[in-house]
Amino acid sequence: MKVVSTEKAPKALGPYSQGYVHNGMFYSAGQIGINPETDAVESDTIEGQTEQVCKNLAALLEAAGTDFDHVVKTTCFLSDMGNFAAFNEVYAKYFTSKPARSCVAVKTLPKNLLCEVELIAVVEE
Repeated sequence: MKVVSTEKAPKALGPYSQGYVHNGMFYSAGQIGINPETDAVESDTIEGQTEQVCKNLAALLEAAGTDFDHVVKTTCFLSDMGNFAAFNEVYAKYFTSKPARSCVAVKTLPKNLLCEVELIAVVEE
């Protein structure tokens, strides 16, 4: 297994890795809307936080040697399903290949944020 780590995505908030590559697949940790350059949440809207989440995922995908076109599965966590449509508008700009997805509402996310996304992608070796 290969640990994936980059300073272009937020550092882990707990005892976990940003991601792993194993047998040609990349598994990311969930990403939230923290800007890694400032180590701060800079948006209080679902659109702004989703945009930052996708930028963080892009950085991890790059560090793993893959990209959004190779994502096969995402799991999305929303603090409020009332944000579903607005979340999807931003999400759709990045996940144009329409990978398989689960999207669920959760009671609370780290730092009381509005969304979190984790993914699995193929890494072509």
